[in-house]
Amino acid sequence: MGLLLFLLSLSSLALSYAVGGDVCITGHDSGPVFEEQPSSVVYPEGLSEGKVTLNCQARASPAATYSWRVNGTDVPVGDPRYTLVAGNLVISGPQFGRDGGSYQCLAINRCGTILSRAANLKFGYLHDFPGEGRSPQTAYEGAGAFLACQPPAHYPVLSYRWFVSEFPSFMKPDGGRWFVSQVTGNLYLAKAEPNDTASYFCFTTINMDISTKSTFSKANQLTVQPDAPAITVVPDPFSCPIAEGPILTLPEMTFHEEGVYECEAYNSEGRDTQQGRITVQAQPEWLQVMSDSEVEISSELHWTCVAAGKPRPSIRWLRNGQPLSTQDRVEVNGGRLKVINLALEDSGMYQCVAENKHGTIYSNAELRVQVQVPDFRSNPVRRLVPAARGGQVMMECRPRAAPKPTLFWSRGTELLTNSSRVTVTPDGMLRIHNISRADEGKYTCFAENYLGKANSTGHLSVRDATKITLAPSNADINQGENVTLQCHASHDPTMDLTFTWALNGALLDLEDPGGPYHRKETVGDLLIVSGHLSQAGTYSCTAQTVVDSASASAKLVVRGPPGPPGGLVVKNVAATSVELRWSRGYDNHSPIGKYVIMGHSPLSPGWKRMRTDPSNIEGNAESIRVVGLLPWMDYEFQVIASNILGSGEPSMSSHTIRTQQAAPTVAPSGLGGGGGDRNELIITWTPMAREYQNGDGFGYILAFRKQNSPTWVVERVSNVESSRYVYSNQSLSPYCLFEVKIKAYNRKGEGPFSQIAVVHSAEEEPTVAPSRINATALTAFEMQVSWDPIQHLSTNGILQGYEIRYWRQHEREASADRVRTAGLETTARVVGLRPSTRYHVTVMAYNSAGTGPASPRTTVTTRRPPPNRPPGNVSWKTDGSWVTVRWDHVKTLDNESAVLGYKVLYKHEGQSALKVLDKGKTSVTLPLPKDNGYVVLEIRSWGEGGDGAAQETIVSRDSGET
Repeated sequence: MGLLLFLLSLSSLALSYAVGGDVCITGHDSGPVFEEQPSSVVYPEGLSEGKVTLNCQARASPAATYSWRVNGTDVPVGDPRYTLVAGNLVISGPQFGRDGGSYQCLAINRCGTILSRAANLKFGYLHDFPGEGRSPQTAYEGAGAFLACQPPAHYPVLSYRWFVSEFPSFMKPDGGRWFVSQVTGNLYLAKAEPNDTASYFCFTTINMDISTKSTFSKANQLTVQPDAPAITVVPDPFSCPIAEGPILTLPEMTFHEEGVYECEAYNSEGRDTQQGRITVQAQPEWLQVMSDSEVEISSELHWTCVAAGKPRPSIRWLRNGQPLSTQDRVEVNGGRLKVINLALEDSGMYQCVAENKHGTIYSNAELRVQVQVPDFRSNPVRRLVPAARGGQVMMECRPRAAPKPTLFWSRGTELLTNSSRVTVTPDGMLRIHNISRADEGKYTCFAENYLGKANSTGHLSVRDATKITLAPSNADINQGENVTLQCHASHDPTMDLTFTWALNGALLDLEDPGGPYHRKETVGDLLIVSGHLSQAGTYSCTAQTVVDSASASAKLVVRGPPGPPGGLVVKNVAATSVELRWSRGYDNHSPIGKYVIMGHSPLSPGWKRMRTDPSNIEGNAESIRVVGLLPWMDYEFQVIASNILGSGEPSMSSHTIRTQQAAPTVAPSGLGGGGGDRNELIITWTPMAREYQNGDGFGYILAFRKQNSPTWVVERVSNVESSRYVYSNQSLSPYCLFEVKIKAYNRKGEGPFSQIAVVHSAEEEPTVAPSRINATALTAFEMQVSWDPIQHLSTNGILQGYEIRYWRQHEREASADRVRTAGLETTARVVGLRPSTRYHVTVMAYNSAGTGPASPRTTVTTRRPPPNRPPGNVSWKTDGSWVTVRWDHVKTLDNESAVLGYKVLYKHEGQSALKVLDKGKTSVTLPLPKDNGYVVLEIRSWGEGGDGAAQETIVSRDSGET
């Protein structure tokens, strides 16, 4: 009875372990894990009415309870100044010297205890600046200076700003001349200017968690004087530039930025340098932490924590909130924890703590030490284990047990031991090889530890082996053809059979309807659609049941165009040719018949076939000469092999080469010229394109001479982009005929001359004025001017036409209006004149250089204006298809020209006709339209002064008499 009670008590330990007198249930309970930990607080000193809340929340099952420590001792939660709200600690009216310190929260349940990170409660303060005045400072123009802040006593760190003259005129960077150190508070001036003379105040601010406080210094008087004796540089160690400006900014500090930095300042008077060292440190950061573990009783625990940081962090260990050190079964070695011969009391919450002067970090894990009688309920031996005849089988035995149990197998009443066909491994695995029908039956695994025993039984069922009955055969196809690889198999009829295919060991996807591989439904045949070179290789068919499988393989050869040649190199580079060498690529089971060479240069957008010598490249060649290249041009080359099945992929491109230079072989085109200023000969041409330059040091040689002159003038133009040359000579005659030719040159020599072109020197203004000028008034508003032409020899160029200038009497000639004719016309009409006005008129010839001398002036007086009144009392009478229109005679005034007659404009459907009548007629008979439409009539007087005002009348067939 006592033994039974002992076994029952040990069995209960398989489900739980004791912590602090309570029970942690395996699979149900979990130790605390922090979800929120306290953070440090800066509280304003002297503020007695406020509160500080330190947060602490943990996830746990059952729910955690909480306690707090300050400076390593328990916080008296019974004190009315301390209140525990859930896990949060609320301190009412914190007092300096009494409540300051390092606070830590403990989260506790029956599975263990964890300790939070430390949160410091500190008291912040900022005293006022001293009341004494500050000594004035002097700086020299162009030199550097600084003003000391000398902040008062404070905690924590301050932020610094400066204002000038009065608050709140805060300093601005001003292009980097000013810099405020956030370490000392000092104000640095890189280059003083006269307008910097002023009073400056250091403004300090302290930021606490619930308030902010600021104060500022007495005035710092700065006076800037001219004529600095020498350069003075006063930099803060970190106020120098990387590229520009006096501020060095390193936005994301890493350990790579550590080192010595030097700032150099200079001006026309000299230079100076200043060095500063940056040391980068960092708070701890976990690189490796432990994780929750379930470990068997009496075994060993190994946990490792690794943390980075600078200075290097120290590491210590806690168990249920208490320090761990090396003793008895526990070994602590920095970040390594080892516990041997684990016992139930080792269960609980463990913490690894890494800390340096910049911070502390915690890593938590739960250890559960397990003890359990062997139990197959969660993982029994498989009840039915099928196996193929002639194959092998493995039967697992994995009960839950702690400590590890002893395992052995039996078949019926026969204990199984290792033999030629049977193997029992120490971890309980049973292996049987070369299975026969006689091996069929029940197999039982037994497990035993000091807590008890258990067993589990499974049945081995022997089935017929799977065999390949029709294996795939080797095949040979051309690229793009289809092929079927056959595969049939026999198998145990009580089991399902599946087929899989692999290419060179990689399983093929046979389910993609758009893919190249398809399997027939009832058998294992594989159809390959539109075979590709990449699909050549060894195909393996596998017929598989749940107990065994059988495989067979065949090789597929896919013939196709050759692969890309390799190792392309360029040799023996000349001006118009190169030699290419390559190695043969894979022929893809069809002999290479020929090669082609492709080339690419900056002048062509793509690859094009190149000329070679010989032009046909046999399939066994591995070198060729490429010809017909342009000198001094960049090229890349590719080689493409082909056979009877097509052309393959091109080789890798060669490295870029530049052909050798050569003298130009063609002359520039577009030779011409002309125009320009007096005494100039302008020659133009089209700049030579890059492909015709053939080398560097490129330019042009011009040769020109007067027509029929034996001597050529030769000039060089060294700019490749030039397209114009101006030759100036005071002795040049205007519009003189020159013969011109051009050729190109470069570093290697000169090219051929172009064909001769004819170019004229610049034109000059005509030197002779037109003669026999005549001006006649046509109406009150226009006149006609005529003249005799000048001789072409007097034009100094090509005569473009004549310019008529006219101005009213009593006006200056400079205000004359102008009308130009084009070509050789010797008469012109001038309109827009004023009636009854006397005009002066001159005529001059012009060409591209300008106008020649003016002819002698002539005068003309325009006629009196026509009446500005239309005919009155217009009436009409229709008679069949005709209409008779009548009107009153227009009487003229003394200053108007006499009426000589009338004009009737007849308009119908976009067509018009004009009928002119003499003075004695004041009526007209006109036809009416046949379509019952209407006509529009415009009736006006006319005379020497021109046409008078019009009267518009609308007449229709059915309008009757008006």
